[in-house]
Amino acid sequence: MDRRVRVRFAPSPTGALHIGGVRTALYNYLFAKKHGGDFILRIEDTDQTRFVPGAEAYIIEALKWLSISPVEGVGFGDGPHAPYRQSERKPLYKNYVMQLLDAGHAYYAFDTPEELESMRERLKASNVDAKYDAITRGSMKNSLTLSEDEVNKRLQNEDPYVIRIKLPRKEEVKFHDEIRGWVSFNTSQMDDKVLYKSDGMPTYHMANVVDDYLMQISHVIRGEEWLPSAPLHVLLYRYLGWEEQMPKFAHLPLLLKPEGNGKLSKRDGDRLGFPVFPLYWQDPHTGDVSSGYRESGYLPEAVVNLLAFLGWNPGTQQEIFSLEELAEAFSLERVSKSGAKFDLNKAKWFNQQYIRKTNDSIIADELAKQAKAKLGDAYTKYNAAQIQEIAKLVKEKITFTADLWNYANYFFEAPASYDEQVIQKKWNEKSKIVLEQIAEQVSNTNLFSATELEQIYNQVLAQNGLTTKDFLQLFRVCLTGLAGGPPLFEIGQLLGKEETTQRILNAIPRILKNI
Repeated sequence: MDRRVRVRFAPSPTGALHIGGVRTALYNYLFAKKHGGDFILRIEDTDQTRFVPGAEAYIIEALKWLSISPVEGVGFGDGPHAPYRQSERKPLYKNYVMQLLDAGHAYYAFDTPEELESMRERLKASNVDAKYDAITRGSMKNSLTLSEDEVNKRLQNEDPYVIRIKLPRKEEVKFHDEIRGWVSFNTSQMDDKVLYKSDGMPTYHMANVVDDYLMQISHVIRGEEWLPSAPLHVLLYRYLGWEEQMPKFAHLPLLLKPEGNGKLSKRDGDRLGFPVFPLYWQDPHTGDVSSGYRESGYLPEAVVNLLAFLGWNPGTQQEIFSLEELAEAFSLERVSKSGAKFDLNKAKWFNQQYIRKTNDSIIADELAKQAKAKLGDAYTKYNAAQIQEIAKLVKEKITFTADLWNYANYFFEAPASYDEQVIQKKWNEKSKIVLEQIAEQVSNTNLFSATELEQIYNQVLAQNGLTTKDFLQLFRVCLTGLAGGPPLFEIGQLLGKEETTQRILNAIPRILKNI
């Protein structure tokens, strides 16, 4: 790198942060970490009409939950380029706008909303693209068509105005994208975007370029939806005399619906039952509620790993990466140009892998919490070490921590019903005798353990001419009510001698009653 890497995540506080935006933040973070650079959070709130209360705090909380922490920016501490909210930087933009005006690269436009709408309708009726450009500006009310006296008079009268960039009629604008290679646009397909409004607030385009320059941003890594804006930004750098300091651009592929036929939206999540936001969100205007990955039971490490692979791959077979490993492996060269389809099953798989990696004591704490919520103080039949052993056994089976009780409840409560398919398939004339013999020997043993239970089980089966294949699933159903689960003899050890004996004896008449 020929300059220090400085990247920024610059969301607008207009609602909940979409996971596509989270992925953008993640890729910026990884790129900065990979190159020993700086990752900055900037809030782009130039459009105050779209500001949503709580949205900025939501962005900050989401980044903190995922450990995608900027080194400077809103919510993360001031650096040398503070402030980091564009609304607080308002006074500094006007000088650069005036520079464009003085150089003939921008102009005042006084058109009313009605006049703009009339122009658009007229162009649509003629099957012409309705845009304010090098052709249509000649028939509108702006400083290119009005006399200097008229312009000054309107400004003195404080007539509403905007300042637009003055684009050449036909000029090719080329730039190199770090993901897509050389990209070319012609100004004939662009319009004279508004850069500044009479209320003193710049638009996104103007503020974005000025801030990136002043904050010494080296790389702009953002979503594909901003690609059409890139040529305008290139021209602004050129017109302001900053082309040598212009950052490199990298436009990330879209996150697509699972079907691959369009951009992933909240509606897709609602339709298919998965979150598209990192955290729970309630819209303060409508009251609409959206689920979040955190509240849905996803671990932050799993979400980070999932998002990293939606548009990038390491070029190896490895799929599970820590945040540090991702930073080491990440490169823009391995980011795809094409959209990445969201895969709910893969999302669940990542979460399952991280739950398996989670310390048993953490899973145990969550299990104890769920058990107490269901049973009150009755759950304390187990000590902390035993609950940790239960957690260790069941965590291999769960996808979300919220699933713990569903997979472990039989440790705390004797089964009220028994898997009917197993009963119908496995129960025979010897079943009652074998179960009673196992119960008797378990009751009489002095040292009860998983090993002892297995020895008793094998001995009784051998005496009755049966094999494990014939009986193990039926024995499991008697202890847990279920056809499958963790290693059965370890379950018995945790239940204890008395409980194991009682469950076998209780199961026999209940099963016989329903056969």
